[in-house]
Amino acid sequence: MTRGTGRGGSSAAPRSVDVARLAGVSQKTVSRVFNDEPYVSADVRRRVLDAAEQLGYRRNNAARALASGRTRSIGVVTLGTALYGPASLLMGVERVVRDTGYALRVVNTMEGDPAGISGAVDSLLDQGVDGIVISEPIDEESGGGDGSIRVDVPVLVLGAPPPVAAPTVLAAGGGADLMARAAVEHLLDLGHATVHHLAGPQRWYAAKDRLEGWRAALVAHGRPVPPVVEGDWSAASGYAAGRELAADGDLTAVFVANDDMAIGLIRALAEAGRRVPEDVSVVGFDDVPVAAYVTPPLTTVRQPFDSVAQEGLKRLVHAIENPGADPLPTTGPPVDLVVRASTGPAPSKGGRAARS
Repeated sequence: MTRGTGRGGSSAAPRSVDVARLAGVSQKTVSRVFNDEPYVSADVRRRVLDAAEQLGYRRNNAARALASGRTRSIGVVTLGTALYGPASLLMGVERVVRDTGYALRVVNTMEGDPAGISGAVDSLLDQGVDGIVISEPIDEESGGGDGSIRVDVPVLVLGAPPPVAAPTVLAAGGGADLMARAAVEHLLDLGHATVHHLAGPQRWYAAKDRLEGWRAALVAHGRPVPPVVEGDWSAASGYAAGRELAADGDLTAVFVANDDMAIGLIRALAEAGRRVPEDVSVVGFDDVPVAAYVTPPLTTVRQPFDSVAQEGLKRLVHAIENPGADPLPTTGPPVDLVVRASTGPAPSKGGRAARS
């Protein structure tokens, strides 16, 4: 959905002066209408509101609050889910925002609601927040319009393509493709001829990035790219995929898009008589707290949730408090592969044949 494009398709957010010009009134009159002040005729009020609707104009509540002292609040749009990644990132944001002295206002979206982000942003802008964090991990674009949402406060987007047009749009939390490549290269370095992939649902940006990193690593090393098996992030879907993959006698290594699915996969492999890591090596992603305590302990990629939140919020607050200034520089995400007992050297061909 495209919002507030203004006349002539301009990408700039419309201002009160644009509304005044279109309605044929003064900017002060526009202010009086939106502040519900008296001494404005019904005809003038209607012209102003019609012009505002035509232009897609929204009152800049953050600017109004700034005139009398900032609200010192930051809004967060996040998917309403208990999944480890999004929940951990939200917790990291909450900790950092408290340390900055800003108040936090959170609006949850629901999976499957393509209007969820725009509605959440509207709600936060109506509360006069000084900046917005969008931590929305799912591509909800349904094909109508360009999907952009136009706002007039700085925006920080965590781990996904920016779906907004704003005075300042910052990004943090990318690099999942590089982390995935590190996981695959670890398995290739152990002598595995190729690496299978149990992917997350492809509507999730993180799942797409991890799949692309897996594929890029195999292509870069000239290795075969096996068919992808897709799960839904749950251990149950990992178990179902494991039963399918266990039937492949050539399978020796799997990179899994999250730890829960990896744990389910290992259970299915064990039931099929495929030992981990002697027969099949498995790498997960996230480093959930239980990963170190399953059997065998899981090799996985640790996500830097706290550092992503720390750096991203530092840059957002700088943009809020220094309008017009250049953004603070950003650094690439660290790649932290935690090697445990679920990965090992590729089995010999003779050993695989004897067990198949």
